[in-house]
Amino acid sequence: MLLMSRQAKYLLALCMVVVLLAGCTSKNNEPKGANDTPKPTDSATAAPSETPKDDGNTPKAGGTLTVSTFSDIVSVNPLFLQDTASGDINYLLYAALYNLDRSGNIVAEPWSLAAELPEISEDGKTYTIKLKNNAKWSDGQPITADDVIYTINTTINPDVGSPGIATLDKVDKAEKIDDYTLKITLKQVFAPFQYSLMLSPVPAHILKDINPKDLQKDPYGKDPAKTVTSGPWKWTEWKTAQYITVDADPNYWGEVKPNIQKIVYKIYADQNTEVQALLKGDVDTTLAIPITQLEAVKKNDKIKLITGRTSSYEYVSFNFDPNNHPDKFVPFASQKARQAIAHALNRQGMVDNVLKGSGALMNSPFMPGSWADSPEAVNYNYDAEQAKKLLAEDGWVAGKDGILVKDGKRFSFELQYNSGNSRREQVSQVIQQNLKDVGIEVKPRAMDFATWIDQNITPGKYPAILLGWQLSNPDPDSESIFSSKYFPPAGQNTGWYKNETLDKLWVDGYSTVVQAERKKIYDQAAKEISTDLPYIFLYQYGNPQGIGPKVNFAEEDAPEPSHQTGYFYHIIKWWLTE
Repeated sequence: MLLMSRQAKYLLALCMVVVLLAGCTSKNNEPKGANDTPKPTDSATAAPSETPKDDGNTPKAGGTLTVSTFSDIVSVNPLFLQDTASGDINYLLYAALYNLDRSGNIVAEPWSLAAELPEISEDGKTYTIKLKNNAKWSDGQPITADDVIYTINTTINPDVGSPGIATLDKVDKAEKIDDYTLKITLKQVFAPFQYSLMLSPVPAHILKDINPKDLQKDPYGKDPAKTVTSGPWKWTEWKTAQYITVDADPNYWGEVKPNIQKIVYKIYADQNTEVQALLKGDVDTTLAIPITQLEAVKKNDKIKLITGRTSSYEYVSFNFDPNNHPDKFVPFASQKARQAIAHALNRQGMVDNVLKGSGALMNSPFMPGSWADSPEAVNYNYDAEQAKKLLAEDGWVAGKDGILVKDGKRFSFELQYNSGNSRREQVSQVIQQNLKDVGIEVKPRAMDFATWIDQNITPGKYPAILLGWQLSNPDPDSESIFSSKYFPPAGQNTGWYKNETLDKLWVDGYSTVVQAERKKIYDQAAKEISTDLPYIFLYQYGNPQGIGPKVNFAEEDAPEPSHQTGYFYHIIKWWLTE
């Protein structure tokens, strides 16, 4: 799996909110006009609920949906979402203030907590939000403005360590008008703030007396029996590395009730095993079918296959903290060394051979086809000789075993990735061979995802990683990932990267809502980040989803992997037939 959005939906987005992570060349990121920024729309036209007349089925309640994954969750507490698996379960368990429609606009859905779209002041710094007065927590307590205010204040408290801090730290104050109305005032204009309102509140009456420093260790979000939620399903069981179950809440407050009564999130050893389970009918949907298995799935006419590029991109991230390297020597500390690595990697070969042509090269964190995608980003063509030239200029010379040496230190580093991900396993091998060809030793290391996130990614303790972001909304702001304001443990700049020029460009980019002005700023950011290379941006890729024969949905409720939480888009309205 991958991290949430850059805003920790992130994502993973998560990334998370990021996240922005979620969300590529999907409908969420179609180019817009010069002054056309995404605007909230009314949900009445965004999500019609008619059942297709030609499918021969009528929605009905009942049944169990089994979903496969190869990654366990870490925590479903909305304050600490950092990975896709946790975000998937969170989406089922919690109601958000606002949701996202297919066009990338926030909407007040029947299952959203907000009663209507936010009222925004003329200066763009004050948001007034009215909540539905019938929403309740799974313990029967009302969901009020107090819960939202507590969630905002807790997220931005640095003692808490919430990865969502970057989405809300522009808030100056959140004030209660009445039990179901609150006003949020920003310190400054923050163009992506409407997407920050897709937050899922946590229950103040459960968590308010816990020391902020102890919240991450608290069983809330990790123990189903101690986790009060707000969504259509309640959390009933978690068997680590085996499965998670959620059951429809009979007392759910929403006017649209879930048809599916139970959802089992079943954890497999790897993606290939997942596909076999789908083909045998052991699971009803597989969220990320590896390219090598697509043909086998296509031959099964009972399985619906949803393909296309997603809001996800893959990258190699360098860690610049000397404490994460042997002898505190960072081999890729120089810009020339990183540029050499970029030239040494056959990225197009990865797209052609590993992704079978289903991806697109990335040169910056802005998705191909989006309005922020920039021609200013530097494209590093595959050129081993150029890589060797840059390494020589940087002072590296071949050692006795052929591996480059500088100041008595070998150019060698560990590249971590998550076990069970067949795509990353193949790509890590390509990276290893490509860099060996220019005298760099790479030691790939597969790690259990949940443990890896908790012990390595979140605290920023790794030499280098092969990972991905899922952008959780259409906005290009990437401050939470690349700014030195957001080092671990709360921030998502887990590679400890610092670039003062970029730090300023991120702020400039979100301090205006005029898209033409933002575009110029992100062009500069694309050039700077692709020159300095805290990441080697690899490619945008697809996560094909397979869906078994008993799963039904209207066309307007169909899952869309390119969309935020797209695998479960409008899942509350899906139904099952045996």
